[in-house]
Amino acid sequence: MRRIFLSFWCILSLAVFATAQDQHGHDNHDGHNHAEHADHSGQDHADHSGHAHANACGYTHEDVFNPGAVAFHHISDQNIYSIGPVAIPLPCIMYVKDQGLEMFSSGVFEADSHGSGIYAYNRWVIYEGSVRRILDKQFPMGKVAIGEHNLFPVEETMDNGKKRDVIHLCYEGEAWRCDSKSYADGGFLGGGMSSYYDFSITKNVMTMLIVFILVAWVFIRVARAYKKREGLAPTGTQNLLETLFVFIQDEVAKPFLGAKWERYTPFLMSLFFFILALNLFGQIPFFGGSNVTGNLSFTLVIAVLAFVVTTFSGNKHYWEHIFWMPGLPAWVKVIITPVEIMGMFIKPLTLMLRLFGNITAGHMVIVIFVGLIFIFGQNGANPGAAYGTAIGSTLLTMFMMAIELLVAFLQAFVFTILTASYIGAAIEDHHHAEEAH
Repeated sequence: MRRIFLSFWCILSLAVFATAQDQHGHDNHDGHNHAEHADHSGQDHADHSGHAHANACGYTHEDVFNPGAVAFHHISDQNIYSIGPVAIPLPCIMYVKDQGLEMFSSGVFEADSHGSGIYAYNRWVIYEGSVRRILDKQFPMGKVAIGEHNLFPVEETMDNGKKRDVIHLCYEGEAWRCDSKSYADGGFLGGGMSSYYDFSITKNVMTMLIVFILVAWVFIRVARAYKKREGLAPTGTQNLLETLFVFIQDEVAKPFLGAKWERYTPFLMSLFFFILALNLFGQIPFFGGSNVTGNLSFTLVIAVLAFVVTTFSGNKHYWEHIFWMPGLPAWVKVIITPVEIMGMFIKPLTLMLRLFGNITAGHMVIVIFVGLIFIFGQNGANPGAAYGTAIGSTLLTMFMMAIELLVAFLQAFVFTILTASYIGAAIEDHHHAEEAH
């Protein structure tokens, strides 16, 4: 049990560090309505919709439901934790080279229902739940009232030719450019470099901490039950966990790892229960809407851990088969060796993308099904169509939630069994004479 907790804690620590530095998704999406200047189209928006808002910088914001933007917003990591209509501020920990370390609560921005603040604080603003930094040092420090609808995206082309949305703040009739979000990849994946580092406790980080505490409490409770009820049949939570534990032990660890299964069982159990608990926690409606296992930062961390354990566990025969497979002609080895080396890195990559893709897709489909109500109801203009669509949308959503419940278990099992198979291949004792025969 202690080895499982140690492994669990290592996974959590690395995942928290990576996720705190990456707030899922770069600024090159086009789900928002980009900046439209009043002299071009601001009046048209005002004529066609009663929910258009124009600021002093000429940007017109129209409250039109965009299912794609809502879906991406739902799965994104944010500096605000929402439980139903209640927005709970989270700690913001920012580091700027010339300003040093700053710590404050996201509550200072007094964000609206869309997660955009009506105040700036020490040149920081929050837009759709994510904290940004105002680049111009002429902007006043302290808490500054900026009003509603004054944060807006402007599409820009980066040096590599890719386009991204750059957030601007309209303050006293002037547009102030904000820096892009802070990313752990240093801009490698297209988000660009930022002038600050974000170590904040984001929604996903908070979710991981909550899930860790809950799982630790359950495991400690079950461990104590085993001591008190020694020799008796398990009941309740103890019975459920024992069923899952024995299943992973007998169907995954022992068949793939052979005689060394006990050595790697804590790691495999930590992966399985942590992924499963996060998947199930993300299924709870109106409770944060966390999408931890659908975040590339998290899936990257656990995939790298699987890669490290596999690589450092590899025996002499494993490395022989990668770099110079015995029993094959030399000309074939020249072809096979690069493929085997590529396979070492492709395996964790597929682990990362498989979990990310399956969990993210499920969350987005559910949000889009709910969004059909607003699309067919024309944002309230056609109540009859909205009520009619609500019936079909509710049934489809419930069906998808049932499928997602199955996917939660399935993806945790698939990640664990594939990791076990990779480790098993690395520690397996090969018999060259039999292979040659």
